[in-house]
Amino acid sequence: MELRRAIERSGGQLTNTSAEADTVVRIQRDRSGRRVLSVSARNTPQEFEIFYLVEYSVDRGGREVLELQPLEMIRNLSFDETQLLAKDREEAIIHEAMARDLAVLVTRRLESL
Repeated sequence: MELRRAIERSGGQLTNTSAEADTVVRIQRDRSGRRVLSVSARNTPQEFEIFYLVEYSVDRGGREVLELQPLEMIRNLSFDETQLLAKDREEAIIHEAMARDLAVLVTRRLESL
């Protein structure tokens, strides 16, 4: 969704089918999640690593002009179980920011082609 918005903001137009498009961006992988980085003496998480991975390729005129490109962003998030709701919201905000940042990186690459 963020990539769609970024393409439209940069002046690109989206089509309903790939046959109507001059350039086709194929998202091969779009994955996000978190991993535990450290735990306390009570074996509860204290720090997480939040990641967002996108792999994409670009076709133009039926020919691949950019082979599979991986982009990954990683952020660390401290965790305190006494602030569970705040930390969940913080994680969501970080995730949304990473999605926007990755979308901007993809659109910049498209503009350079």
